[in-house]
Amino acid sequence: MQRWDGIEAVPDDVRASVVTIGNFDGVHRGHGAVLDAVVRTARAEDALAVALTFDPHPARVHRPQQAPELLTGLADRLELLAGHHLDAVLVIEYTLDFAALDPETFVRRYLVEALGAKRVVVGQDVRFGRENSGDRTTMAELGAHYGFAVDLVHDAAADGQRRWSSTWVREKLAEGDVEAAAAILDRPHWMRGTVVRGHARGRDLGYPTANLDPAATGSVPADGVYAGWLVRHPGTSEAERLPAAISIGTNPTFDGLIRQVEAHVLGRWDLDLYEQEVRLEFVQMLRPTVRFDNIDALVRQMRTDVLEAAQVLEVPEPQEAAADITRR
Repeated sequence: MQRWDGIEAVPDDVRASVVTIGNFDGVHRGHGAVLDAVVRTARAEDALAVALTFDPHPARVHRPQQAPELLTGLADRLELLAGHHLDAVLVIEYTLDFAALDPETFVRRYLVEALGAKRVVVGQDVRFGRENSGDRTTMAELGAHYGFAVDLVHDAAADGQRRWSSTWVREKLAEGDVEAAAAILDRPHWMRGTVVRGHARGRDLGYPTANLDPAATGSVPADGVYAGWLVRHPGTSEAERLPAAISIGTNPTFDGLIRQVEAHVLGRWDLDLYEQEVRLEFVQMLRPTVRFDNIDALVRQMRTDVLEAAQVLEVPEPQEAAADITRR
């Protein structure tokens, strides 16, 4: 999949495309329905399948203090879009000047002149142009004027009661229900970031952890302990998925104040992950975060967490660390 940063990067020989537009935060099942329709139509019409997306997210430009925590950073969003077999993604830098474009100018400049759109595929809630004044009806009217067809994809959930949406995913993550979030996303929710040094308490207790940089991308689920996977070298041919128990919280047993996301790779005490980029995939919440009366009680619970994580992930039960055996 090609990545074009701005219309200046679009090759001159692009003459025909099937296009969709959107933020695609999380690239959930609703997005997938639209993207798959784009690809099917493009293959049938011998055209390029293209998604036009924005960075940063518009909410971060218009209302940064109220902007939602994004489900995916740009790198993950592009990786997920590539998984739908698009030919290209056009990434537009979202600025106040860009936001001021009226719907017709946006369509003419970006979809018609830059991408040679033959068809535009949209979901039910598509909005574009100044103050989101353009909608699916506007797009159909502009298509009739500029000579492209508009296809509407219905992206309601299976029960027909609610549409797939990024907001729905965020609600489930805030509840710690990562399984429900995964059903909406059609994949596990994940975070991506660099491993940084922490207090090394986990190593001292026999369960070393990889601490994510606070600048990691991806919405943080509710405080608790989760079964999941740590992926080394994400998005590359060297990617390696390792079973993990993931903890989110302030470490209340140690009177912590800063919320942290850290992962213990089951049965591994030999890993040096510092300064490496990793991805944490959340599979199932095991328990909420609690404060323990003493360190021994915490270690016993950590051992239980590790065993439960192994059971959930269907991997062999890990051996105990030497520090854990000595303490017990």
